[in-house]
Amino acid sequence: MLVNRLPPGILSMNSPVEIIPLARTRSNVRRFLRVPYQIYANDPHWVAPLLMDVEKVFADTNPLFEHAEMQLWIARRDGRDVGRVAGILEDLHNRTHNDQAAFFGFFESLNDRDLAGALFGAVAEWARAKGMKRLLGPMNPTTNDECGLLVDGFDSPPVFMMTYNPRYYADLIESWGFAKAKDLLAYDFDLANTPMSRFERIWSKFQKREPEIRIEPVLKRTLRTQLLQIQQIYNEAWEKNWGFVPMTDAEIHFMAARLKPLLVEGLTQIALKGEEPVGFLLASSDFNEGFQPLRGRLLSRGLLQALPYLLQRKVPRYCRVLTLGVKASYRGRGIEAAMLTHGLRTGFRLGFQRIESSWILEDNTAVQRVIELFGGKVYKTYRLYEKPV
Repeated sequence: MLVNRLPPGILSMNSPVEIIPLARTRSNVRRFLRVPYQIYANDPHWVAPLLMDVEKVFADTNPLFEHAEMQLWIARRDGRDVGRVAGILEDLHNRTHNDQAAFFGFFESLNDRDLAGALFGAVAEWARAKGMKRLLGPMNPTTNDECGLLVDGFDSPPVFMMTYNPRYYADLIESWGFAKAKDLLAYDFDLANTPMSRFERIWSKFQKREPEIRIEPVLKRTLRTQLLQIQQIYNEAWEKNWGFVPMTDAEIHFMAARLKPLLVEGLTQIALKGEEPVGFLLASSDFNEGFQPLRGRLLSRGLLQALPYLLQRKVPRYCRVLTLGVKASYRGRGIEAAMLTHGLRTGFRLGFQRIESSWILEDNTAVQRVIELFGGKVYKTYRLYEKPV
């Protein structure tokens, strides 16, 4: 057991905090995942993750652990678990970016500076022992998953696969010497009141200008055969993006297996020239609207409220565009707008009212211009922090 060590000169006025390292056993992971329930007990916007799904992220069967390792810690005070954090060492990230970074992720804490400092101290000590030079996060657990701390836009729940946290988390993190590394933006726009004629004009102009490019939907029955195309586009189109790490064959199959039951056909698109895949758009229904009554447990009293969403018989208010990218050699030809047009026409037909496009790097002006073309405006900001260790 590691007892927290507060920096010299910092005295806690509360009871002592124990920082307890946990191995990634099933029982420990479940304990780790229970921590947020007391922190968000009175927060109407929090959406508990579906526990049976998020447990897969921590399991040894997650192919991430073929090139990464993870350490968990729980903060305990007065017999209660009151905080948590994970340290992630992602070899593929460090090789790709010639970096010596450890990630911190899955951070949760009561509003207590010393408690948060004890958790960050445990991660920093672990990172130094691994020969790392800095901490970067929050990553839950990587940039290919959920990441970033919400710093602006607290007046609504998060959409599917986006993070959420109390306002005070930014103060806790910054008080321990973390500084901004990068902001991630979420755009919102009104789909229900957008004239369909606008989409038709965009599509008609694109067809005349690029007759060799076709847009095809990703379907559940064809997903397995399309995965290699998706992986090729993803690893090439995002290659130069800040923080990008290529997905391995095993990781793309792992993610597809998690998302396939939730795939809404017609929202996700691949752009092809002949047989070459050149662009990809991944969009999803905001299942968080259905998940919220479940409180993380599928077999719960909230199941009757959630079932219409899970069976795709009830349409939530939001649709989220998760990824939108085109290979570098095909950019500037309107392919992004054409794929978005296809997806939005489907979203309009299905009855979605609003679109969130997230997340987008603060300096990715090319994609920002495409989103703004459709009327998108930034309404939430997420931040990644870094600190030398």
